[in-house]
Amino acid sequence: MGNTFGKAFRVTTFGESHGGGVGCVIDGCPPGIKLSEDDIQPDLERRRPGQSHLTTSRQEADLVEIVSGVFEGKTLGTPITMLVRNKDARASEYKKIRDTYRPSHADYTYDAKYGLRNWSGGGRSSARETVGRVAAGAVAKKILRQDFKIEVVAWVQQVYDVVANIDPSKVTLRKVEANLVRCPDAKAAKAMIALIEQARKEGDSLGGIVGCTARRVPVGWGEPIFDKLEADLAKAMLSIPATRAFSLGSGFGGVSLKGSEHNDPFFMDGDAVKTSTNYSGGVQGGISNGEDINFEVALKPTS
Repeated sequence: MGNTFGKAFRVTTFGESHGGGVGCVIDGCPPGIKLSEDDIQPDLERRRPGQSHLTTSRQEADLVEIVSGVFEGKTLGTPITMLVRNKDARASEYKKIRDTYRPSHADYTYDAKYGLRNWSGGGRSSARETVGRVAAGAVAKKILRQDFKIEVVAWVQQVYDVVANIDPSKVTLRKVEANLVRCPDAKAAKAMIALIEQARKEGDSLGGIVGCTARRVPVGWGEPIFDKLEADLAKAMLSIPATRAFSLGSGFGGVSLKGSEHNDPFFMDGDAVKTSTNYSGGVQGGISNGEDINFEVALKPTS
């Protein structure tokens, strides 16, 4: 089972939805970085279930414990283990469907491959697995910001048929956090909330698209051919539960443009090579070109 992602900075997630807890182990974190639970907890708070009437009703405090890899407030360069204990695990509620395969879920495929499955909430296939990703991501984000001044911002771009009007270069975390759906377009956010509320009343669910931008990424990250930067990003994103598509830069919309329209012309900005447009999404030939890296991820409606 593929539980590990990365090369220089390797993340292994562990735990099941309604087991004792979930978390991650990080290999490859440099020594000497100041790190405590206070660096991790804010991001887990953003992910935490039960924040509003729009999300799952499960109630979890999601308090993180750094179990290893940190001494006297600094990383040791050894594996960092972080654990979040499940407090609202209710495995018994799933007994009624233990012999039933939920549609569009991993129940059947896990059973077919392994000969058994964790029927309580989906086990490893649950979105609860992403707790470990968020914890590891908080560490990675700190390193990127501290060593490279890289800023990563994500937001809700679309819910069902409501599409936000957003310029990725102008999105701020403050604007993202201004409403329940974390969409920086206030008008679209209001319509998204109404759609979600209606779907919940009808006992239904909706899919959507998340947009993301990474700013100040240095030129030269990534490798050609099979280790392209966008290929690694796509693998990371498409391994998140319920994801169905990944697009970089102009994405699928680029098909409707001619080459003369889609090209990103170069120009000199002092000593720096820049592009006047960014249809490439900050990556060319699998290697970062110094522009913002912009991508989107589509997620299907909840099963």
